[in-house]
Order: sequence, then C-alpha cells, then structure tokens
Amino acid sequence: MQDMSATPLRHPFYVDNLGVNRPPGPDKHPYYSQFAASGSSLVPVVRTVHGRPVDAFLVCRYMDVKEVFRRQEVFSRTAAALADHIDVSGTLLGLDGEKHATVRGTVKDAFTASAVTALRDVVDHAAAGQLAAMTNKGRPADLVQDFALPFTLHVICDMLGLPGEDRMKFRKWGDTFLATGGLTREEAAQSAMEMGAYLWQQLEQRRGQATGDVLTRIATAAADQPMDVQIKLAIALVVGGWETTATSIATFVFVLHTRPYRTYKTGWDYLLDHPEQLGSAVAELQRLYSTAAGDELPRRVMADVELPSGARLSKGDIVIPSPDAANRDPSVFPRPDEMDFERNPNPHLTFGHGPHYCVGAHLGALELRTAIGVLLRELPQLRLAVPASQVPWKAGHSLLGPEELPVEW
Repeated sequence: MQDMSATPLRHPFYVDNLGVNRPPGPDKHPYYSQFAASGSSLVPVVRTVHGRPVDAFLVCRYMDVKEVFRRQEVFSRTAAALADHIDVSGTLLGLDGEKHATVRGTVKDAFTASAVTALRDVVDHAAAGQLAAMTNKGRPADLVQDFALPFTLHVICDMLGLPGEDRMKFRKWGDTFLATGGLTREEAAQSAMEMGAYLWQQLEQRRGQATGDVLTRIATAAADQPMDVQIKLAIALVVGGWETTATSIATFVFVLHTRPYRTYKTGWDYLLDHPEQLGSAVAELQRLYSTAAGDELPRRVMADVELPSGARLSKGDIVIPSPDAANRDPSVFPRPDEMDFERNPNPHLTFGHGPHYCVGAHLGALELRTAIGVLLRELPQLRLAVPASQVPWKAGHSLLGPEELPVEW
C-alpha cells in the first residue's frame, strides 16, 4: 500500500476555511506544475465530502492517469460513489463496465466526430444568431449571460429536442446540480428531482415516436433501462453539454485578452493575425485552462496494482486521476507551462481517456472553435469592460469560470 504518512494536502487546493472552493482566476494551482516537474506520481490528499474527511491519492503522472482512466475493472467509479462531491451515481460519470457501455451506447452515435461535423452549419447559425442578439442589446454586455450560455444551451437543447420556452429553467437546475459548496446533498437532490421530473415527462411523450432528436433516441433505445438511468443520462447531456462549454468560452476569451503571446500583447491579438491557428489554440487552452475547479471523479482500487511509474496501490485505496497535473507532465509536453498554439501533438487528458472519454468532446470543441471564431471575425475590437482583477470567479462550483464577463467593443 502507498504510504499515507506524509501530511495530506487539503483538496481541492483552493478550499477555504469554510470548505468552499474559491479559485481566484483561470490559472491552475501552482501545485500541479510542482507535482509534474518533480515527477510525483501519487500525492496524499484529504477532501471533505458532505462533512466527513476522505483520504485519497492524487494521481499525477501522465501515463499513470491514463492507466487509471483506462482500467475500469481495477479503478472503479461505482465503488467510489461516497467520495464524490456531487452525486453522479447512475450517470455516465458514475457507472463502470457493461452498464456504462450500455448507457453510453444509447447516445454515442449522435456525438461522433462525423455526426458533429454534420452539425457545423447548425452550430454556426446558433452562434451568429446569439452574437446578433448580444450586439443588438447594446454594450457593455455580459459574455456569459448574453452569449456563451444561451448559445451552448440552444445547441444541446436543439439536439435533444427540448421546447424553446422551457430551456432557461435549466440554468437554475444546472447551477444547483453542479454546486460543490454551500448546499446540502438534499438541496442538490431536490434540484435534480425537479429537472428529472421534467425530463421524464419529455421522455414519456416520445415513446414510440420516430423523430430524430436525442431524447427520442433515449426514450426508444433505453426504454428497458431503469427510470433513473434514463433521466440521469438526459441530465448529463444537458448539463454537461451546455454549461461546461459555456464556461470554457468565457474562460478562454478572458485568457486570450489578459495573457501575452510571443511578441503580441495578447493571445487575442495573435489570433486576429493568425486565424488559421484557432483550432490548435483551442486545444492548447483546453490543456492549460480546463473547466475543472478541482480534480473530481475519484476511483476505488479494486485489487492491488502497480502503475506504469512503478507506484503501488492496494485494494480499497481511493485515487483521483488529475488531468491538470498530467497535462503538465514534461515527459509528454515540452515546456509544459508555456502556452503554445502550435503544439503538435497535443494529447491532453482534459476530456479523459478510454471508456470514460467525454462523449461530448467533439461537440464541445466545435462549439468553442465556432464561438471564438465568430467573435474574432465579427468583433475584433472586443475587450474587457472592467479590469481583469474585477472579474468574479465561481466559488463552490465544480466548474472553473467567471460568473460574468463584462465586455465592450
């Protein structure tokens, strides 16, 4: 068994004395770079989950993190449910093995690279329409509320087939569902229950129909699955396919406006002159500035095991694979703390790896490229409307991003 005698670090690393995680901005805690630079494989941490301490090992080396992601039979999400800050039991994020494969198989064909490529015109239209709505409203604007959130919400709701008049209900439900501090499990459960009741009604209305939306696909292909599995699959797609991408849009725009790049004052200025590098720039921003406010999705070790680094774990250990540490591993990413829009290859683990690789990764990447691309083309003079230090960042939330992003042009 790996030694836990070293004093465990409090985790997530920006947790305050009230138990609320408060990242001060988009930059990851310096610990991640330190772990990567030192070659640390396993770092003892302790996290408070609903009032009780949980000891765990943070897995930091790139190949070790990939191994944990890959081997569901040894590193179980289902068996680690009590170590989760957010109750994701029964969802794609909380299942293993055949159960996970069965549920994922219900919708995966709608999110393949080719299926998402076919949506390019739809996503372009949604982005252009929301940008027009924002500019018509006048300046200054809040890029989060006026552009990123409605754009991504409409894309995923169109795919699911949700009525337009009901879509903004998911803002309240989603914020509560993704909160990690200041809420009891009962409060989070109440929000999930309201969202679940609504989605179940939508599923029931689609039984036996032939429409091509994703909710109908769930209602038909997953009809033999338990009620909670069907509901939670729909919840995961709405929340995961909407707020994570909206948060990334706002975060990346903030970073591009506040970080120098090579000889340019900002990354934004560089991309104005090099729009052909947008795709690789988005990948690099995903590597360095993921939306994770703190490492989540712990696993329980189901059998004694040795990781590729040689570190050993024992049955019963709790481990937390850290993409943010792995994404800074110098053996994989030369000059890992440097933002490099020409980095190739860029095999970051922000979307995971193996069976749990994010089902919506292709869609999220398309939305990011589309959103930032249309802002660069149509609003090249876009800039922050307040000093960067005055932009508020989410606290007590599983996603890292600005609460609002005032902009003008």
